[in-house]
Amino acid sequence: MKATNVSNNENMKQELSTGNTVNSFRINRWAYGAFVILSAFLWMMGDTSSAVINFSIALVFDPFDQEVKWSQRPLYQRIWLIAHLCLSFAGLFYTIFGDLNVTL
Repeated sequence: MKATNVSNNENMKQELSTGNTVNSFRINRWAYGAFVILSAFLWMMGDTSSAVINFSIALVFDPFDQEVKWSQRPLYQRIWLIAHLCLSFAGLFYTIFGDLNVTL
């Protein structure tokens, strides 16, 4: 009875693990690309606030391997993600303050 419980616990831990698999890596890359393309489309159509939101949400789907720690990632991946984050903040700033007509 005890061995069965241990075996069941190990199986449950294995099922609940959030380890990165090849399929999740592919899904993340496709989802990242889809959100970036959607944001470009929305920006071209003139809906800048939705474009900024979707562009920022794209960062949730890290297109690179999530198992690699930040300090061990290649330089081009870190530059890519930091540039994406900076563009997201710039878009957010523009969305909030860009439409203000401030006269001195």
